[in-house]
Amino acid sequence: MRDAKRLAAIRRLPCIRCGNPHSQAAHSNSSRDGKGRGIKADDSKTIPLCFKCHTAFDRFELGNRAESEAMFEKWLVKTNRMLVMEDREVF
Repeated sequence: MRDAKRLAAIRRLPCIRCGNPHSQAAHSNSSRDGKGRGIKADDSKTIPLCFKCHTAFDRFELGNRAESEAMFEKWLVKTNRMLVMEDREVF
């Protein structure tokens, strides 16, 4: 499922790995999240990663597949918390 609003919100967050303020919406690389050859995972399975971290994540340079999936799940929980906090901000 595609969700332009979520993707835009993800891009406003800093990189979940290094804190770089310029992030991209990085999709899960797991088939259990809908990832397939030429098919991105569901947009609900996105986290903010800067270009450098996103590239390393997609190339499995941060760990093997199992480690990468575990890392992504932790980052997804944190990302979803950050989005809820952002929605509650009062200026």
